[in-house]
Amino acid sequence: MQVIRIATRRSPLALWQAEEVKHRLHLLYPQLSIELLKIRTRADKLLDSPLNKIGGKGLFVKELEQALLQGKADIAVHSMKDVPAELPEGLHLPVILQREDPHDAFVSNRYAGPEDMPAESCIGTSSLRRQAQLNAAFPGLKMLNLRGNVGSRLQKLDAGRYDAVVLAAAGLKRLQLEHRITCTLPDSLLLPAVGQGAIGIECRSSDAQTGTLIAALHDPVTATCVSAERAFNRRLNGGCQVPIAAYALIQADNSLWLRGRVSDPEGRQTIAGELKGSPQDAGSLGLQLAEDLLNRGADRVLADIGLSTD
Repeated sequence: MQVIRIATRRSPLALWQAEEVKHRLHLLYPQLSIELLKIRTRADKLLDSPLNKIGGKGLFVKELEQALLQGKADIAVHSMKDVPAELPEGLHLPVILQREDPHDAFVSNRYAGPEDMPAESCIGTSSLRRQAQLNAAFPGLKMLNLRGNVGSRLQKLDAGRYDAVVLAAAGLKRLQLEHRITCTLPDSLLLPAVGQGAIGIECRSSDAQTGTLIAALHDPVTATCVSAERAFNRRLNGGCQVPIAAYALIQADNSLWLRGRVSDPEGRQTIAGELKGSPQDAGSLGLQLAEDLLNRGADRVLADIGLSTD
């Protein structure tokens, strides 16, 4: 009997994602034996430090990738927003699942939305992207760092340590916590992170058998959109803990619409742009939009936070 070993983080959301992939594979291959290899990553161990201070880029996936390279696992399941722009040699991402809601969710026990919060109210979020865009829109509010899994973040909110928190809507929905969403924040206010809401499956490039096995889980529309977003991010040398946002959609006329933003963490300066084109040109559209933003000052914004775009 063939055995597939799935590398996953131990957080409830990561386990949900791995179990979802396991379930879908079992529907396709009832005789397949599937095991979960649960790994505690460095990011999971350092919960008191802001991610950008402990090397944000790749922190959630490095140990899972090592398990793949060492042959301890056959596939790794990731939130695409956590996957660095460049993958280690010998690994690839052949499968992207259909995207869940990519937007951010506002969660509060007191306020209907950020526009209702009085000055000096506190919003908890671990994301510099969210902090930057919220600071730009609501300069009177205070952004406080918030780490931990979804459940512990909600517990901190309920304990009164924050007036509100902002989390990915997809995570709340997947954990059956949609009832905690006070409101979904429109992408005109808070443009999502690259790959937010999408799940990716990584495996060894040389493992054709596993690649064939998982291919049926691939969603081409989501993959096209995420490839445009990741190309944009790659050119900007960004990671999941850099104030870079990008969101692509396939529109009714079958054109790809890509929007991107680069902000400083305090929200004082935002460089934004958008492009439309053919989905077949997703990667080049991402690069083109990144170059446009760099030419209009995004390079200086990123340099101020210590990120080179060379």
